[in-house]
Amino acid sequence: MSALEVRGLSKAYGGVQAVRDVSFSVDAGEVVALIGPNGAGKTTCFNLLNGQLRPDSGEIALAGRSVVGLRPHQVWRLGVGRTFQVTATFSSMTVRENVQVALLSHHRKLFSLGKPAGRFQVEEADALLARVGMQQQAARPCAVLAYGDLKRVELAVALANRPRLLLMDEPTAGMASDERQALMQLAAALARSERIAVLFTEHDMEVVFNFASRIIVLHGGEVIAAGAPDEVRANPRVREVYLGNA
Repeated sequence: MSALEVRGLSKAYGGVQAVRDVSFSVDAGEVVALIGPNGAGKTTCFNLLNGQLRPDSGEIALAGRSVVGLRPHQVWRLGVGRTFQVTATFSSMTVRENVQVALLSHHRKLFSLGKPAGRFQVEEADALLARVGMQQQAARPCAVLAYGDLKRVELAVALANRPRLLLMDEPTAGMASDERQALMQLAAALARSERIAVLFTEHDMEVVFNFASRIIVLHGGEVIAAGAPDEVRANPRVREVYLGNA
């Protein structure tokens, strides 16, 4: 059974068909790229997967369980983590506190009144930060971090609910080349070691072809190609609408 199974997914905005009859799957431990030109439907697809949007038709199953109609926090509790193109951290909080907030939510203690939140899940937060190489900066405010380090903190936050599926929306946007490679090596290693299914969107084709085990290509809301990197790179339709001579 796949960690994520998508069948016949469709979503329209008025007369614009953003996603049309999209089907694919992602297995545990697999790193899959969802690529395509701007307006291809990638973000809409992600928003459907984590419950921000409800599909007009189609099915989304997480480990065999339908998540269609569930709200984002319900999908999150079933084991779907997400990182964003623009980092979503609390800049006034420390690195550790950002992870603690996610852990408090995961353990359903976010609204425990009268208890200092900073004392909760310190060891668990530090363990997550160690996994992403940020434990030494645990006490620093996120506001002073380099952008690449913020991406690592965001990844630790996404791992706080022990996801079976991790959605990464342009994870290397705004990063230097060495930072991009390091972050994706980390994500791929975590996918393998923790058996996390990873689905990511990305415009950097070097990242896509270096780290994706499979690639799904969207154009005009439809899947126009899917397969191993070499297959997709050689696909005439993909080269025509997206890759060009890359």
